[in-house]
Amino acid sequence: MSLRKYISNKTIAALAVIVTVFANTSAFAQEAAAGAAAANKPVDMFPIYKSAAFYTMLFLLLCLFIAIVGKAITVYELTREAQDKPAGINWNTVNGVLFVLFLIVGLYGVYFEYTVHGHMILPDAASEHGAKIDQMFNITLILTTIVFIGTHIVLFLFSYFYKNSGKRKAYYYPHNNALERIWTIVPALVLTVLVLMGFLTWRSIFYKIEDPNNKPLSIEITSQQFVWTIRYPGADGVVGLKNYKLITGTNALGMDFKDKNNLDDQQADEMVIPVNKPVRLILTSKDVLHSFYMPHFRIQLNTVPGMTSYFEFTPTITTVDMQTKVNDPAFKFLFYCSKICGSGHYNMQKVVRVVSQAEYDAWVVKQPKFINNDLRKQFDLPIVPEAGAPASAPADSTAKPAKDSSAVAMNKPALKK
Repeated sequence: MSLRKYISNKTIAALAVIVTVFANTSAFAQEAAAGAAAANKPVDMFPIYKSAAFYTMLFLLLCLFIAIVGKAITVYELTREAQDKPAGINWNTVNGVLFVLFLIVGLYGVYFEYTVHGHMILPDAASEHGAKIDQMFNITLILTTIVFIGTHIVLFLFSYFYKNSGKRKAYYYPHNNALERIWTIVPALVLTVLVLMGFLTWRSIFYKIEDPNNKPLSIEITSQQFVWTIRYPGADGVVGLKNYKLITGTNALGMDFKDKNNLDDQQADEMVIPVNKPVRLILTSKDVLHSFYMPHFRIQLNTVPGMTSYFEFTPTITTVDMQTKVNDPAFKFLFYCSKICGSGHYNMQKVVRVVSQAEYDAWVVKQPKFINNDLRKQFDLPIVPEAGAPASAPADSTAKPAKDSSAVAMNKPALKK
């Protein structure tokens, strides 16, 4: 009985093993099939060298390599010291050579910046005052480059030629009045000239005598998150008054239409200005601090809530001429907000078109006015019929009512035959 039970238990155990093996084999087969199907699908192979993780790992590997080499050199030096042998590496010479190599690489970096990145800077300024700013910038750049190269050549070569050789002793040289005067007075004079040049340039930009025969075109630019609103003065040439207390859904700028100068003010989606004509910008902000920036015209001025800023400039290059100059038919002048003012800051830009006077005159008459019938009702002004609607004849108490032609025909006596 016990033998039969033993055989029965062994049989059951063997069957269980066979079933388990079969189940595992089936599972492995299914996984292999799924893997083969996945392998047949197209895989998006993102280049690893384009990821930040790749360069992070590369940097860490470089640091690890340098550390390993340093440890190996340290072991080598300690071994020679333990064997009472002279130092195998003259570190003073190594450091001197490294200084020279850094000098060569640094000078090449200066050359690279001038020849490669130098071509990436903005083209010549497109305004009168911009040419003065570029001239001042170039003078400063030339002087600082000369000082930078000269001082670094002296610094690095001095470290190479006067490295410790064990055969000479440094001379103690604590003070020299002549040297103190030279490196104090010369930089002071150079900086004084640069500061005076900047002051006179800035003064010539902001303090101008208005020519009565060539009055500037006034354009108001209002900034808000995250748009610019451009207002032209209309036929009277004067931008009307506005008050923040008058801002409503229909009067976004708070224009006071009781001021007659506002009645012909026009709105535009782009800034169009005539070449060689003075332009006077009136800059305001409706909400937070912004910064009006026209890089090609060398203009940058903050727009501050509650304060009006002014800037006058004269464009000298039309958009078409600049497209030819930079060899880019799609080139456009733009103005931006250069103050990070919120999540939509990147979108604050408008097109600037510089055209001839004739093109400007033809463009400006097509621009719509700010005032509409809703605003006329708000300020108790006469309602103007919309385009296409018949205009009502003005009432005249002295005029007799016109008779209908049919009524006249009915009251006319019959002609005798």
